[in-house]
Amino acid sequence: MCKKFQIRAATSADVVAIFELIKALAEYEKLSDLVTGNCEKLREHLFGEHHYIEAIVAEWEAKIVGFALFFPNYSTFLTKPGIYLEDLFVLPEYRRQGIGKEMLSYLAQLAVERDAGRLEWSVLDWNEPAIAFYQSLGAVILPDWRICRVTGEALPKLASGEG
Repeated sequence: MCKKFQIRAATSADVVAIFELIKALAEYEKLSDLVTGNCEKLREHLFGEHHYIEAIVAEWEAKIVGFALFFPNYSTFLTKPGIYLEDLFVLPEYRRQGIGKEMLSYLAQLAVERDAGRLEWSVLDWNEPAIAFYQSLGAVILPDWRICRVTGEALPKLASGEG
C-alpha cells in the first residue's frame, strides 16, 4: 500500500500552517479562547536564535494536515533527557490514515537517537478515542499525576513572592 502522506521536520515556511492547526486543535478541545499567541512568536521559538521547541508536520499531497510540537525535558530518576510532546493534531478528515501513529513513531525514533529515557505527553481525560489510541501503542496513562500550571496574572504574582 502506498502512503499518501509524509512526516518531516517543520521548516520556517510551515509556521502559518502550523499555527492554523494549533487554532484547529484549540477549537477541537473547546479552548479557542486560550489561544493568545501568534505566528511571529511561534516562528521565533521554532527557528529563532533560541530554539525552545521543535515540530514535525504531516503532509498530504503538499497540504499540511497535522503537526506535533515537542521540546526536551529531563528525568532526574533516570538521569536522562526526554522528549515532551506538547501537542499532536491531525485534521479530522485525515484521521485513521496512520498519520498520528507515524508521527509518534517518528518522535520515538528521535528519542532513541537522542538516548532519551522517555517520550511523554498529556491527554485530556474526556478524550477517550485518543486515550484508546495511545494505549494501543503501548503508552501508559498515569492516573495518579496531575498537571500543575501557573499562568496569567498568577505567574508574576508568584514571581514577586506574593503567590
